[in-house]
Amino acid sequence: MLAMTAANPAKSTASFEIKSASLPLVALLLRSPDLVALAHGMAQRFGDIPDFFEKDPLVIDLSPLNNSADAGAAIDFTALLHLLRQYRLAPIAFKGASTAHAAAAQAAGLVCARDALLVHPKVQAVPCAEAPGQQPPAFAALQASAVNAALGALVIDKPLRSGQQVYARGRDLVVLAMVNAGAEVIADGSIHVYAPLRGKAIAGARGNLEARIFSLALDAELLSIAGVYRTSDTPLPAGIQGKPCQVRLVTAGEGDKLVMDALSG
Repeated sequence: MLAMTAANPAKSTASFEIKSASLPLVALLLRSPDLVALAHGMAQRFGDIPDFFEKDPLVIDLSPLNNSADAGAAIDFTALLHLLRQYRLAPIAFKGASTAHAAAAQAAGLVCARDALLVHPKVQAVPCAEAPGQQPPAFAALQASAVNAALGALVIDKPLRSGQQVYARGRDLVVLAMVNAGAEVIADGSIHVYAPLRGKAIAGARGNLEARIFSLALDAELLSIAGVYRTSDTPLPAGIQGKPCQVRLVTAGEGDKLVMDALSG
């Protein structure tokens, strides 16, 4: 006869607890099943920023496909996950999928996260109304991944030469010297350049809509806030170029755009 021992509920539950938890995530809004195009876009946007992601958990939002011409197209999720992992992303979930896409995603090891909320999914997809420019792959921050305001600003006190890049992860960036053409400054928060800004400035890199760019002499090759871009292909207004200026993102009914305001002394 087998001896049976009754478990003491108090003892068995003392070894663990189950609680609700939130996880900072980023989201990929997949607008096409064409992985070749996605790979090209990823290389353009993140190929020269190898430390932009640090094994960040990722949810793949498939809802943009549902009302497109590619709604019934198959997605190679194995290849998609391999591509994303090359950029130090950790895809763990999906949302907004059709029945067929959901089955394929689950077969690839992803879990359904239908309740994941995007902070502002259209910001990454709508070009600047003043100057349509290049758009990065459609990444958007999730509600849980607000910029960590507890971190102090990253301060750079030397000029940045062509080819140099500085990224202030989770905080503002302050540059006390010139940002030369060909240099790149990136921040999850705002960017302050107390000198001429002639290179590229990318603020709100992870979807911070309140981020701004400040410069004592604005002459940038590229400006971006939360994924909305303006390039030097469109000249800066005469009252702005080379002058003290702030750049901010304005969300309007006709589309999101970058607005530049001159700063008076």
